[in-house]
Amino acid sequence: MPLIIVRNDITKMAVDAIVNAAKESLLGGGGVDGCIHRAAGPELLAECRRLGGCKTGDAKITKAYRLPCRYVIHTVGPVWRGGGHGEREQLASCYRTSLALAQAHACETVAFPLISSGIFGYPKDQALRVAADTIGQFLLGSDMTVYLVIFDRAAYQISGKLFADIAEYIDDHYVDAHTDTRRERLRGSFGLQSQPLSVYEDAAPQYASASVASGNLDDLLAHLDAGFSETLLKLIDRIGKKDSEIYKKANVDRKLFSKIRNNPDYKPSKSTAIAFAIALELNLDETRDLIARAGYALSASSKFDVIIEYFIGREKYDIFEINEALFAFDQSLLGA
Repeated sequence: MPLIIVRNDITKMAVDAIVNAAKESLLGGGGVDGCIHRAAGPELLAECRRLGGCKTGDAKITKAYRLPCRYVIHTVGPVWRGGGHGEREQLASCYRTSLALAQAHACETVAFPLISSGIFGYPKDQALRVAADTIGQFLLGSDMTVYLVIFDRAAYQISGKLFADIAEYIDDHYVDAHTDTRRERLRGSFGLQSQPLSVYEDAAPQYASASVASGNLDDLLAHLDAGFSETLLKLIDRIGKKDSEIYKKANVDRKLFSKIRNNPDYKPSKSTAIAFAIALELNLDETRDLIARAGYALSASSKFDVIIEYFIGREKYDIFEINEALFAFDQSLLGA
């Protein structure tokens, strides 16, 4: 159920349907509307003439003709008049009605422009927020892939700032109900994909070998080891648990887990990394590997680390048992 924000020309999107930010007449115009009509050819205009126009906030569907998609969904966004004339609800309705039409026509992939943000004058940052909120709400109950296609560089930069909020919103409503590749697709939505690696391919210590000095920098950067976030997610998938089962067992709150999951470069505290290792019931080698991916190591000179190694090195251990030993040294893993 990904929402993917891309910088592209919407007429080049090979999806099931693209959405046209149209005028009420549906007879073409400037901006995105004109580009779509020119790329689709005169047959699109001929079909649009038979539709009898479209009201603001509503949507109608046609064939795509020469475009690399199956359908064009035409929706009419509001003209910005300061925000006090129902513009937000009308804009949200554009996304809702378009998505409903796409779903009714069995579309699995849909590409939207940033509706009303051109000559209709809707502020780009506010238009992005409406798009993200409305599409995000729809995706809570759908497996459709939705692209928000932004041509303007400034708007694309704004979209990056929205990613964390969008992901957290979906997490808050979705995290306990679903696992699987959703998070991999979310990670890929903003160019955050990492190289596919086995869960326990050797971590950072091996990377700091002589090959670093002799290798090509571009090659080295292209083959970075999986980080803490990616490795943690693969481990959770491996044991078939829900995300919520693991972060609750590790005594980590949902907001922190959301940050870890949606940022491949996130570096948790050492105690948080260890708490996840214990919640996952990893063995000692696996624990060392996981915390290495967070940038830490277990030290023989630290009482805390020695206690952790001692208990995890046993065949069976329990987080409460570990905490009893840690409390003797005024340190606690719980609440990390």
